[in-house]
Amino acid sequence: MPNPTATFETSLGNFTVELFQDQMPLTAGNFIKLAQSGFYDGLHFHRVIKNFMVQFGCPNSKDPMSPRAGQGGPPSGNIKDEFTAKISNEPMTLSMANTGRPDSGGSQFFINAVHNSFLDWFSPGQSRHPVFGKVTDGQDIVKKIETTPTDGDDRPRTPVKVIKVTINA
Repeated sequence: MPNPTATFETSLGNFTVELFQDQMPLTAGNFIKLAQSGFYDGLHFHRVIKNFMVQFGCPNSKDPMSPRAGQGGPPSGNIKDEFTAKISNEPMTLSMANTGRPDSGGSQFFINAVHNSFLDWFSPGQSRHPVFGKVTDGQDIVKKIETTPTDGDDRPRTPVKVIKVTINA
């Protein structure tokens, strides 16, 4: 059975991701549950760093100028770290964001703009960010998000809104 996909309808255009439910069932399943509940609808990309990544999924980013954007998680709480599949943080992969503490991932994730192998959970060092999906269509839209002008806090000057995330099983 093929993996599910998610279509992101954004203010800059649409993109689609494959969710690696076959290899990362806990993390992909958490994302699917949140998307199907409408949790991600109306949120904004709150952290964008050219040649690094774009971050999304904080409930505080409904207001794109909120100083708390980037500090929130899902109402259901955090999930256990899923360090199973050794999938590298290559360009256009989705990776679970966390606070740096064990089991602190929840709703926030980022899309890698470049190969950030130092973020691999199986690499030497402190960063441990498991990959659970990859952009399969609309990479040009993700690139537009990545290159949008930002302020000193890496926040897009013109907010980039996710209107709706649709799961395609």
